[in-house]
Order: sequence, then structure tokens, then C-alpha cells
Amino acid sequence: MVKAIYPSDLLKKQWELIDPFMPDPEHFGRPIEVDFHNVVNAIMYVTRTGCQWRYLPKSYPPKSTVHGYFMKWQEDGTWDRIHDTLFAKVRVKAGRKAAPTAGIIDSQTSKTTEQ
Repeated sequence: MVKAIYPSDLLKKQWELIDPFMPDPEHFGRPIEVDFHNVVNAIMYVTRTGCQWRYLPKSYPPKSTVHGYFMKWQEDGTWDRIHDTLFAKVRVKAGRKAAPTAGIIDSQTSKTTEQ
């Protein structure tokens, strides 16, 4: 288990919500040697601080590993699945339906046809 070093690091309870979405070890090729909890913590560090990938602290895996997983999970929809699941859980916990039934569009910021 990874010990939280930075404020952006996930606590154990938070990680337990995300862990089921992490990929299973591949049956072919090299075994996965990286700790996904540490990879996600590194991604959270970059997104919370706004630092560049190359300035990732040494306590995290190499930037190429972290960025590679970030892009892979972006492309395969992992981030979307995590977001959608957590979004629904938060809504249900607040006593609402899992999915919103209405939406509001602000006409001040929505583009319409030019007149």
C-alpha cells in the first residue's frame, strides 16, 4: 500500500473506490510491475498542481509510465467509467436518482445561429 505523501494522494478509502477499474494483469507479455495506486496518485498530483509531466517528483513512477497509463485510460474510457460510477454514487448518497432527469443551459454562454 502506498503511503500518502502529498495532499493530492488518494486515501485508502478513496483508492478502494477506484481500484476495481484498474486493469487486470495481462496473461501475455511482461507482467505489470507498477503499483497502480502510485500511478493514480502521480496523475492526481499533475492534475491538482498543474505541473508538467517532466517535473513529477521522484517518489512517483517515471513520467513516461504515468503519462502512458493516463493516455491509455483516457483512450479506453477508464476515466469516463470511474467518473460516471462515482457521479452516480454521490447522487444516490444525496438522496437523488443516479442519473439527472433535467438539465439547464445558460443562454448567455450557449452559441446560437448568427443573426
